[in-house]
Amino acid sequence: MTPRRTLHHFPLDPASRQARLALGEKRLDFDEVVVRYWEPNPEFEALNPSGLTPVLVEETDRGQLVVCETRAILDHLEETAKGDALLAPSAAERAEARRLLQWFDKKFDYEVNALLLHEKMEKRLLRLGPPDMPAMRAGREALRRHLGYFDELLQARDWLAGRRLSLADIAAAAHLSVLDYFGEVPWRDYPALKTWYSKIKSRPCFRPLLADRQPGIPPAEHYDDLDF
Repeated sequence: MTPRRTLHHFPLDPASRQARLALGEKRLDFDEVVVRYWEPNPEFEALNPSGLTPVLVEETDRGQLVVCETRAILDHLEETAKGDALLAPSAAERAEARRLLQWFDKKFDYEVNALLLHEKMEKRLLRLGPPDMPAMRAGREALRRHLGYFDELLQARDWLAGRRLSLADIAAAAHLSVLDYFGEVPWRDYPALKTWYSKIKSRPCFRPLLADRQPGIPPAEHYDDLDF
């Protein structure tokens, strides 16, 4: 029996977007429940006591499986779902994809998202006042360092981890697309990265992300433009 899948997520959460992109790339249907993670939610916390998104629930006639948070969801889909693999047959490319996954979910999240997304999004959601400009400058400087590194990789590769699309590209697209929603990615300064983003932005799995809108926080004008 094909599982009925429900993804509990927040649309502008990079972690949630990784799960959505992986599900889309594997052409898996799923229902969505949007979680306002900054508000008390006993039902969601019963699924994941950490309170963190995303959470994937699969239901079959044999029962329910709850898979909590990004890495567990990505690994679960790679192990169980049909469709194109998101880790290459090559051991070297698999290792490189996993290295870059760690890069985005730890280093990039700490050095960039914890500043830019906190100041531009979370403060508004939590009503914590205006953005702190020194924190914004530090986040933008860190972002440019990361973008320069990714651009160098893509000058020599078709995709971030090598010759084929992988979970590394899913992670990168998830993180960068949220920053792009806020107009924070200076694409013209990183032509190889911009070409890569054009490719992944045009894939069917990406279309639902381009329709995301957070009430009170409109996207940058170019956000859903494929010819950005």
